[in-house]
Amino acid sequence: MPEKSSTSTRPPSGTLGAAVGAAKAATAVDKSTQLRINGREYYPANDPDMPLLWYLRDVLRLTGTKFGCGIGACGACTVLIDGKAQRACVTPIKAAINHDVTTIEGLAGDSELHPLQRAWIEEDVAQCGYCQAGQIMAAADLLKRNPNPNDDDIAKIPNLCRCGTYPRIRKAIHRAAGMVAKRGAK
Repeated sequence: MPEKSSTSTRPPSGTLGAAVGAAKAATAVDKSTQLRINGREYYPANDPDMPLLWYLRDVLRLTGTKFGCGIGACGACTVLIDGKAQRACVTPIKAAINHDVTTIEGLAGDSELHPLQRAWIEEDVAQCGYCQAGQIMAAADLLKRNPNPNDDDIAKIPNLCRCGTYPRIRKAIHRAAGMVAKRGAK
């Protein structure tokens, strides 16, 4: 069973941290506003219209999810909500209440990397690396829906890579699909 926690156990620093801390001090924990993020429970006392991206990065300090465009177009902020790729920059906290949110930090198991993370390393995908967390999360959604995607399926992932590492991304997704198939065959 996931550990129950309140975001007030890890107060952020700086001006935003002071505002968040003050809001939490003035507000009792509302159990109806549960967020499940990477298997842990949180009860945000923040504005329910706050983008999930800012809650993840500024309140929980889960900085693997990146800010790219702020309009949901680039995919750097991609997370999984109930296993489906979503843009955290345009998803308000209230839309994630009582859903399972997975960030890049929660994709791996306790003892080993997710096959996509291993494939990304083995194929040396990252160039600047900024978009890679979002790329991996979008690929995780794809592999869940289609465990053996072809190049056309992979090309439909709408995430952008300014460095143009698409050929390596495609190779890594194929490699990860093979790893998953091999693991399933055992």
